[in-house]
Amino acid sequence: MLLERGPITAAAVAEELGLSPTAVRRHLDVLVAEGEAYTREASPRSRRGRGRPAKLFLLTEVGRARFGHAYDDLAVAALRFIAEHAGEQAVREFAERRMAALVANHREALAAAGDPAERAEALADALTREGYAASTRSVGSGEQLCQHHCPVAHVAADFPQLCEAETAAFAEVLGTHVQRLATIANGDSVCTTHVPTTRFADPDPNTAPIPDGGESV
Repeated sequence: MLLERGPITAAAVAEELGLSPTAVRRHLDVLVAEGEAYTREASPRSRRGRGRPAKLFLLTEVGRARFGHAYDDLAVAALRFIAEHAGEQAVREFAERRMAALVANHREALAAAGDPAERAEALADALTREGYAASTRSVGSGEQLCQHHCPVAHVAADFPQLCEAETAAFAEVLGTHVQRLATIANGDSVCTTHVPTTRFADPDPNTAPIPDGGESV
């Protein structure tokens, strides 16, 4: 009802569904509490008689997301079109430009960090603000940058150039060679990137994600 008829009052929903206004308001209050709906007052011209203005209920973006989006399908179709008409290099350039724009938003904070470990932590904070739920942890030969969520994982499964551009961007902002150990797009449970804290350090194989996609031990 909120999707198809909103903004709408609780009374109108109750009348349409044959429920009591009290019961409907309980359900609407839950949607509001969970961030799936919000309210606003009806305009004065739409008021009937005296009293408080009617409260209108509308869906938030979170609420609309429950009905599904085809953004991943659209992104894959668009990249396939680019690949077919402009070549694989055009896809790679798109991926590199996307990461350059993401990093640019946080370059000042990254530049202020000191050693590679501090820069890795600063990068994790930046990625978290971009929706990647990232963290770092120390291992024998350096730091592991772990991204527990990837907003483009389904697209990257078809276009690994996105992951490759991401890894290259990490190396550039961290000022050191990095090695990608696992990716969500490849079926692992977390994207893991090794960041050496000593020059030319190799990742410790005992800290890499186990083959079934579980996290490092």
